[in-house]
Amino acid sequence: MKHYSALLLLYFSFNVFAQHDTLHINQIQVIGSHNSYKKAIEDKLYSFLESQSDKMKSLQYDHISIPEQLNLGLRNLEIDVYLDTEGGKFANPKGLQFAEPKEDFDPNKDMLKPGFKVLHMPDIDFRSHYNTLEACLMAIKSWSDANPTHEPVFITLEAKDGDTNRFGTTPEAFTETSFKNLDNALIAGLGRDKLITPDDVRGEHATLEEAILNNNWPTLKASRGKFLFILDDAKAKRALYIKNHPSLKGRVLFANAEPGSPEAATLIRNNPEDKTISSLVSQGYIIRTRADAGTKEARANDYSHFEAAKKSGAQIITTDYYLPSRFFDSNYHISFKNKGYVRKNPVNATPN
Repeated sequence: MKHYSALLLLYFSFNVFAQHDTLHINQIQVIGSHNSYKKAIEDKLYSFLESQSDKMKSLQYDHISIPEQLNLGLRNLEIDVYLDTEGGKFANPKGLQFAEPKEDFDPNKDMLKPGFKVLHMPDIDFRSHYNTLEACLMAIKSWSDANPTHEPVFITLEAKDGDTNRFGTTPEAFTETSFKNLDNALIAGLGRDKLITPDDVRGEHATLEEAILNNNWPTLKASRGKFLFILDDAKAKRALYIKNHPSLKGRVLFANAEPGSPEAATLIRNNPEDKTISSLVSQGYIIRTRADAGTKEARANDYSHFEAAKKSGAQIITTDYYLPSRFFDSNYHISFKNKGYVRKNPVNATPN
């Protein structure tokens, strides 16, 4: 009888796994992290910054390393990248003049080397598990190689630039060349075989949008061990990334392109109470939304946005709190039932 029960369990588990594998990747819902690379602002510097502005409370969170997050089951990450063509632009954070650092900022001098850098805000919120994009991708690829059948991981990537800050640091502006270099860096860092690209999804369809409206997203089975990148921008950088690449031909990242455009496939709708999300999910778009932002929901122990996000069917739900905060008293943290972070989509697939 015990032998029969063991075989029955094995049979049941196999068939559930196989059933899930027939889903397309827009028919699942995953939880992941916002600013996934982020370490905490060190105590003395944070205390100084908070004394200058109460708005600094929105930065009072951090994350465990990305491989640890992936081991927990998270299947969405967010990475911010800055250009540093010559190297050294972010090597000496100005915020450290207000508070002596607890630990070396850059012991391996990686910030002196040219290349894409990973951080949240220059001079203020600069502590990162990975100072360079190269190091970040290396950590992700090592984890993926050790877990080759993992569910696809969705990664939103923000190409950051902007005006000169109060400390005099001016980020470099992204250009056509820098976006080409970014695509190449992602391919070099993870390998083309680990990427789901717009070309893969478009297939023989005339446009990328036509493909996703006709259910041409790959299946979960075909997407295991892979990553899908989304450019988080809806203005000039989006237009620059699409320029000369209709339907994102030859590109690595998907774009936050509006429905009705040839490039539309993945959309960012940060407000989970946006009533259009469920309709967009039903049509075939992949949507990223947020369960919490700026530490507000965590401080109030408020799950209303998370509940709205789940119900909306948005495939990607980001949070700063898959674990409770260690900075203030709150038990707020999110997951699906049974502490999971991946489930069937409640809008376009039968829910768990």
